[in-house]
Amino acid sequence: MKRTTIILLSGLIGTAAVQAQDNETKKAPEIVQKASAWRIVSPLGEREAAPVDTNFLNYAQQSVPSARSIAYATTGNLGGEGYNLIYFERPGASDFFFRDALQAWLPSLETQRFYNTRIPMTLASYNFGGGKETAQDRLKADFSGNINSRAQVGAMLDYLYSKGSFNYQATKHLSWGLSGSYIGDRFEFQGFLQHYNAVNKENGGISDDRYITNPAEIQGGSTSVDYKTIPTRLSSAHNRVAGTQLYLNSKYKVGFYKDVLDGDSVKQEYVPVSSFIWTLDYKDARHTFRNENANEAQEFWGNTYLNPLQTNDKSSYYSIRNTFGVSLLEGFHKYAKAGLAVFLTHEYRHYTQPEDTINRAEPLPEMLTPLPFANIPTTKGENYVWAGAQLLRRQGRILNYDATGRIGIIGEAAGEVDVRGNIYTHIPIRGDTLNVSAYGAFSNTNVPYLLQHYVSNHFAWDNDFGMTRRLRAGGQISLPRTSTTISAGVENVQNLVYFNGSALPTQCGSSVQVFSASLQQDFKFGIFNWQNRLTYQTSSDDAVIPMPKLAVYSNMFIKFKVARVLDVQFGIDCDYYTKYKSVAYQPATMSFYNQREAECGNYPFVNAYMNFKLSKTRFYILFSHVNQGVFGGNNWFSMPGYPLNPRRFQLGLSIDFAN
Repeated sequence: MKRTTIILLSGLIGTAAVQAQDNETKKAPEIVQKASAWRIVSPLGEREAAPVDTNFLNYAQQSVPSARSIAYATTGNLGGEGYNLIYFERPGASDFFFRDALQAWLPSLETQRFYNTRIPMTLASYNFGGGKETAQDRLKADFSGNINSRAQVGAMLDYLYSKGSFNYQATKHLSWGLSGSYIGDRFEFQGFLQHYNAVNKENGGISDDRYITNPAEIQGGSTSVDYKTIPTRLSSAHNRVAGTQLYLNSKYKVGFYKDVLDGDSVKQEYVPVSSFIWTLDYKDARHTFRNENANEAQEFWGNTYLNPLQTNDKSSYYSIRNTFGVSLLEGFHKYAKAGLAVFLTHEYRHYTQPEDTINRAEPLPEMLTPLPFANIPTTKGENYVWAGAQLLRRQGRILNYDATGRIGIIGEAAGEVDVRGNIYTHIPIRGDTLNVSAYGAFSNTNVPYLLQHYVSNHFAWDNDFGMTRRLRAGGQISLPRTSTTISAGVENVQNLVYFNGSALPTQCGSSVQVFSASLQQDFKFGIFNWQNRLTYQTSSDDAVIPMPKLAVYSNMFIKFKVARVLDVQFGIDCDYYTKYKSVAYQPATMSFYNQREAECGNYPFVNAYMNFKLSKTRFYILFSHVNQGVFGGNNWFSMPGYPLNPRRFQLGLSIDFAN
């Protein structure tokens, strides 16, 4: 009750402050805050427009863990590990795969936003739910301020703390960052510093599925379940993933001035012809897995290699990447229909792994398992050098395209190829516009080092995987007037590396084909709205790439104004995907692996919500998983041993402070 009172008072104070500011502006010429945002596109730091997060529609859904995708496997808690089940939305394994499971919650180059605002802007939000033992809190803030029309600085903070609905699944994340940009005639700079520290308790899943599927059978007839008392397979384990990224992109543009008309006067405008580009991308990451209960470890893991009494696995990694490029810019002359760039990239990666301190020349203690190979070096450094080129057209009235390719020439990158491109066009059709895009990509790349060589207390492998080859193509068409979007894609992948039923990385030597098609169709009748997304996907080998064949998201709501000042969205939404041989989760390596016994899916997850917006204040009321025990059945597992979050009441508030 105290927390609810605080958040409601904060909302009233924030709204009052904004209204007071609006009243002040009525006494003088009105200043309208127009903010724009962009993101950086690698490898040369091109800018791409991005939305400013001030929309109140569907605001509540961000606090539902399984809403990261229309089909998402998750350990359950907000901030918990997750795996996107929509294949074409799933990124590949990164250089430090422990981070991949938490990708939805951590900052990155893809999530970094730069803003251009006339006056300083702060976007602050606080979301919470649950009771004392299941509290869920998230505080986020983004700041941006322009020094002048060319330069801006920014900062972000994201604190997430959730105890979880089940025992030993608490999460605690803290991310922060600083950013800045300068967009001048001759010189451009964009850069940021991000840091994250995520701690996740690991319960290994509940010990008996019947607490969810048939509680009366396991509780002697009682159907009432206290989810915090359900036994779990682990009680003293946790993962910590922490890391930093420093990204600096600078360009010096060479060109000329020309005279242009500005009303009745003439002014000079700088026309860049070419640019010289340098990008520094530094990343480091650390992973720690601890477990202090030896008895639980014996039951949960089949092997113990380093320490039979406790687990304290520590791995770390850092990379330094420098990219140097020269480009001929699009549009400086009427015949310069596209921009052309060439670049050279060097990257150094360094890995550190746990040291094997066991004297294996002597008989091993009874609880230890012999390593299946000779000792792996505790440190490893790798050098990569690529040469590449980029063709870019963005100013065309009808047709635009981009293509980027690189080839590995020295070090571990030798022989690598990565080429990808996109084409965009629009076709007028009876007062509407048919937007058409197509993409293609081919890559032949090495498998990251840690998937090749790794040692820890419960898992160890020493592989010699070949390069993974991918050929992907697809496209999308959309009609804005009918709110219709259709997309399809196909991929052929050879030598795919995945985690098998023993949670060990293995390579599929044959080719696997994946096909996916999606339909997004929205309807609007007055204040009634109905948003729908349907995705069908299939693979030629479900044992290698398991996935639900059909995933559906449907969102029905009414949207209206109260007294011309309060925007209201009131509705229900539902995620559903068909049953499939589910992936499973291994906490010791934070990996998702294929298993062929248990099935998950065929369960609707329904939320009821109300979103509001008053001036620059957004707030919501959410009742998630409202169908629990009402319809859909009792098998509401996201993965084997990991149920979805039970029914939960949540609130949230966001204020756009225009200083």
